Amino acid sequence: MTLNENIKQLRLARNLSQVDLAKALGVTKQSVSNWENNNIQPSIDMLIRLAQFFSVSTDYMLGLNHRKYIEISELSDTQLAHITAIIDDIRCVKK
Repeated sequence: MTLNENIKQLRLARNLSQVDLAKALGVTKQSVSNWENNNIQPSIDMLIRLAQFFSVSTDYMLGLNHRKYIEISELSDTQLAHITAIIDDIRCVKK
């Protein structure tokens, strides 16, 4: 997928409107629309903010890999164990 497709797909996956995403990033709805329609590209700084907002890498945003991540650095070991168990359960259900 391309950057514009990834922005739109990630936005829709979170049930956000273009206005919602624009407000979260401090830009206009027109900026989001232009990114999604491939009229303009976000700046490097905005690309980083988009990646952080959607919990993906900039490589993911650019279509170079498909890894996603969840920020877990503030979770306790017990909380992390619960999250890991949930992820394992979901993976088993998918198979």
